[in-house]
Amino acid sequence: MKILIADDHRLVIEAVKAKLSELGPDTGFVLAMSVAELLAGATDDIDLALIDLNMPGADGQAHIAEIRRRHPAVPVIVLSGYEDPAIMRAALELGVLGFIPKAYSPEVMLSAVRLVLAGGVYVPPMMLSAVPPGIVAGVANGALPVPARGPAGGSQQTLEHLRNVLTDRQVEVLQLLSQGKPNKLIGRALGISEGTVKIHLAAIFRALNVRNRTEAVVAAQALTEA
Repeated sequence: MKILIADDHRLVIEAVKAKLSELGPDTGFVLAMSVAELLAGATDDIDLALIDLNMPGADGQAHIAEIRRRHPAVPVIVLSGYEDPAIMRAALELGVLGFIPKAYSPEVMLSAVRLVLAGGVYVPPMMLSAVPPGIVAGVANGALPVPARGPAGGSQQTLEHLRNVLTDRQVEVLQLLSQGKPNKLIGRALGISEGTVKIHLAAIFRALNVRNRTEAVVAAQALTEA
């Protein structure tokens, strides 16, 4: 696996590199400390790119857009000191698959990276709280959050709709959740960490417009019986 890390702080690069090395002994890295180095180092065989917003040569998020244009198949995660939901949404609109604030712990970063590598999208909890109720926050394939309720407030949730807005892995998590399994056993069954399970659950709760595990199970069963 080859991961590109682009940040203008060497300490950040080395810390991210050290943590992501836990993904496996075959993990290699391409490093960049400016937009010029980023554009020169990015190739189609990169498995994942973690890119800072503030770098020498950066003009807003233009360098993110350029990487997405040149290498559309490369999954991109923004790693930034910004915690503004508007900036996060702008990045997601460019097709990035995750936004990780630098204030987050290394463990959260690693779980978010694993989620993206598994085909999901990582959205920070602070952005979830900024999204109006009924908006799906964890979606697949770089799509933006979409309404789960109609303009009149009536529920438009269907099992087919959930399958469209949740990743296959999130559907699997929901199925195991419905069986009453705790996070630890869900993670063990799917071969993922408890942190990744929690990230999936946040997306599921938002998709179902519920607040906790019990409500999620009830809502999922109602959809199945509908």
